[in-house]
Amino acid sequence: MKLNNSMKEIINYKLFEIGDFSIHVLVVAELILLIAATVIILSIIKKIFFNPKKIDKSRSYSIFKLVKYFIIIVSFVMSFRILGVDITVFLATFAALLVGIGLGLQNLFSDYVSGIIILFDSSVKVGDIIEVNGTVGRVIKIGLRTTTLYTRDDIYIILPNTILTKNELINWTYSEVTSRFDLSVGVDYSSNIDLVMKILKDASLNIEGILKQPVPFVRFSDYGDSAIIFTLYFWSDEVFRVENIKSQLRIKIFEEFKSNSIQIPFPQRVLYVKNKFNETTGEKDLP
Repeated sequence: MKLNNSMKEIINYKLFEIGDFSIHVLVVAELILLIAATVIILSIIKKIFFNPKKIDKSRSYSIFKLVKYFIIIVSFVMSFRILGVDITVFLATFAALLVGIGLGLQNLFSDYVSGIIILFDSSVKVGDIIEVNGTVGRVIKIGLRTTTLYTRDDIYIILPNTILTKNELINWTYSEVTSRFDLSVGVDYSSNIDLVMKILKDASLNIEGILKQPVPFVRFSDYGDSAIIFTLYFWSDEVFRVENIKSQLRIKIFEEFKSNSIQIPFPQRVLYVKNKFNETTGEKDLP
């Protein structure tokens, strides 16, 4: 009985008191247990979602983020209950303040809502290669408010989530990693069309990073002002660094054109200079 009474005294001991609000040892112990339980549960869930055997890790990341935020919110509410704080009264007391904050931070709340939408529908996932407003980058992290991109220029860009939901967005790896690309080149009108098309196709088959299947192909695209235009279409799974592949391809095409005497025309301008006649001196004045 003495031990039980001692334990009761310890757990009911007030650490501090402010008006009618007080914190007992038992409340602190419950909060510690709640935090520990939350951390353990999140750790277990993370191991389940990020199991190495899972194929779609990016989708697992999105689901885990949603579950994580839900558990944190539940833990936050439970901590108020443990502290004896009535949340409904709290919200009612600060209702006007919350409305004012909501009006002032509507863009911020819009980012949070957009983040939930992105995580929920998985239209954009971690690891995807996306293009927004002309900027191409790999998605590194998706948070509730912002999304982090790693661009081809090795720069990290942090975008508000509303940019991803409100603007037109290209997801190069939405359905699969492989994507089709094209490269256009113009040659002189006197060139052998069949030879040009053969060189373009053969060049694409000798560049690392360009897939052999589907087979690259060439189209006669258009008649230009000073050149006939051909477009080479090819597939690659190196979506993020495809500009490097295009650079190697251009070099190869240039070398093959040069060795086969195929000219790549460039714009030329002829300048006519009109001299003025000076009636006084009887000489022509320079312009």
